[in-house]
Amino acid sequence: MEDTFTPNNEQANSEIQLNKRRRKKSIVWEHFTVETVSAGCTRACCKQCKKSFAYITGSKLAGTSHLKRHIALGICPVSRRNQEKNQLTPYTPASQAGFTGNSTDAPKRRYRGTPVSANIPFDQDRCNQEIAKMIIMHEYPLHIVEHSGFINFVHTLQPQFNMVSFNSIQGDCVALFLREKQNLSNTLNGIPGRVSLTLDMWTSDENLGYVFLTGHFIDGEWKLHRQILNVVMVPSPESDDAFAQAVVACLADWSLESRLFTITLDQSFSSETMMGNLRGVVSVKNPLIFNGQLLIRNCFARVLSSLAQDALGAMTDTVKKIRESVKYVKTSDAHEEKFLELKHQLQVPSVKTLFINDYTKWNSTYHMLAAACELKEVFSCLDTFDPDYKEAPSMDDWKQVETLCTFLKLLFDAAIIFTGKTYPTANTFYHEVWKVQLELTEAAKSDDPFISNLTKPLQDKFDRYWKDTSLVLAIAVVMDPRFKMKLVEFSFSKIYGAEAEMWIKIVDEGIRELFVDYVTQPPLLSIQPAYVEEGTEVISQTYMEEGTEVIPKTEMTDGGPLLSDSDRLSDFDVYISEISGGQDMRSELDQYLDESLMPRSQDFDVLAWWKLNKLKYPTLSRMASDILSIPITTVGPDNVFDTVGRKIDSYRSSLRPLTLEALICAKDWLQNGATEPDMSVPPIVKMEF
Repeated sequence: MEDTFTPNNEQANSEIQLNKRRRKKSIVWEHFTVETVSAGCTRACCKQCKKSFAYITGSKLAGTSHLKRHIALGICPVSRRNQEKNQLTPYTPASQAGFTGNSTDAPKRRYRGTPVSANIPFDQDRCNQEIAKMIIMHEYPLHIVEHSGFINFVHTLQPQFNMVSFNSIQGDCVALFLREKQNLSNTLNGIPGRVSLTLDMWTSDENLGYVFLTGHFIDGEWKLHRQILNVVMVPSPESDDAFAQAVVACLADWSLESRLFTITLDQSFSSETMMGNLRGVVSVKNPLIFNGQLLIRNCFARVLSSLAQDALGAMTDTVKKIRESVKYVKTSDAHEEKFLELKHQLQVPSVKTLFINDYTKWNSTYHMLAAACELKEVFSCLDTFDPDYKEAPSMDDWKQVETLCTFLKLLFDAAIIFTGKTYPTANTFYHEVWKVQLELTEAAKSDDPFISNLTKPLQDKFDRYWKDTSLVLAIAVVMDPRFKMKLVEFSFSKIYGAEAEMWIKIVDEGIRELFVDYVTQPPLLSIQPAYVEEGTEVISQTYMEEGTEVIPKTEMTDGGPLLSDSDRLSDFDVYISEISGGQDMRSELDQYLDESLMPRSQDFDVLAWWKLNKLKYPTLSRMASDILSIPITTVGPDNVFDTVGRKIDSYRSSLRPLTLEALICAKDWLQNGATEPDMSVPPIVKMEF
């Protein structure tokens, strides 16, 4: 029997459809009921203020967003009064808010991803702290708390919040900084080794200098840390004692006068007099380690950036041609469409995307040139396909750019290690530095005049960096049990040829001299007694303390020790040495160097290896801890490829030096710290503004 469609059927279908829609309930239906106004038209009525809203008209569904706003934004006067009275958050279920609905109310359903809180009391102080943290983490201006848009937004979220003033939020930011500083100070006081510093100079439009001092150290769990310690404002950044004053202030601030190991800085901001002043600081503060002369005068990332800019500068005209060609394609949709169509016709396999470079980042120019080179065939034919395209680069231009990209890739691969989430240990840098030194040295001797002319100035500049840092870097890679002196011998033979033995000897003597320094000085922190295991019986000597007298703990009886200090065994060690020929009396360094190399794997953790072997090599492990934390670059991951000096913007330079330091350091500590600040601990000092 054939069904007939009647108005009654239509109404029935509407009711069925309405019931289906009703089953898709959201939490707003705790506050609204659905009322049928006429056939095919229903409205939503607020249970509290009785105001009605559009819901379903025929086949059109109005949704629930406007219903949510009615409750969430406090538009409903009854709901707003209840929230203020009970201090409830928006969309609190009626069962929790004390609202009693009838048994026919729609079933409850929460919004996806929206947590429903119980009665949570409003906490003004916690809100103030979160605003301070937000300003620090996202570098918002402190004056944001006085911006009308922000004030309105906060009051919409929480009408009870009393907006803080500029001075108040400034104090909150400094207080958070001081709490985090106390946490970091406790960490520094507990490390067993020394701290190395990097110095980086920022400037402002007012010609003020800001020295960023970053500490690098390894903690007792053999974890490498990289933390900004201070931002010191210096009125005259070009003065010869600017860096020295900042270092002295930093060491005093953190009580690190006897723990300074090395200093790394950027030579572009340093003169010979400034370097001499810094050497004096290192020698006075740390006279026992290498005569206090561990000073690295060049930031590796800055050196690579300088080489890249020199290489690009030597080919300015050619690079400009490539950029103009890329610019022609990328600044017009019509041009780009023709370019891609031609690429498809020529079946060029490149998957790289063209883009216009950023002059402030040299890697941006490198990637632009590399992408253009893969598409050179398309550019070469584009003038016949697109008559508006003029001045296409010649084949010689493309050949020269390809050669340029070869050396830019060498520099890029060396610099990319600085952009990781974690800062690499010092042994990692040797591999990149000696590879660049070798490649540039060989390229400078090329029979191709274009290659030799391009790379000879680069090789001369990098050779100066190699001579200044090769000893420190070589000692660092010796601390890697996968390479030790073997890699130094191998790489030096490649670089120096017949003169390699002389340079290898310099490294060997240097590492032995440094080891003697560690043998002759006590540990900075007390450590567990050492165990010696080199084919002899393992002897452990522990101690017990009785009053003020410390005596060896030997086998005990009720009558006291069986042996005393007068056992006349003081010559026993000499006797053992004589009969064994001294073969077991090698130094820790000799034992370490003579052992077989560890397997060379990509996931090898050099710090984990030393942690496991610190009892076997108690002195050498202390030395390895300090060496492996030596920093080679002064810049952070975001500034590795910079071609311009860093600047403090006019707003931040207008702040008080303490406030500026607090904002910069606290952000770094919050991002890299292991724990959240303990807000229950009062700051070190109370700040008044």
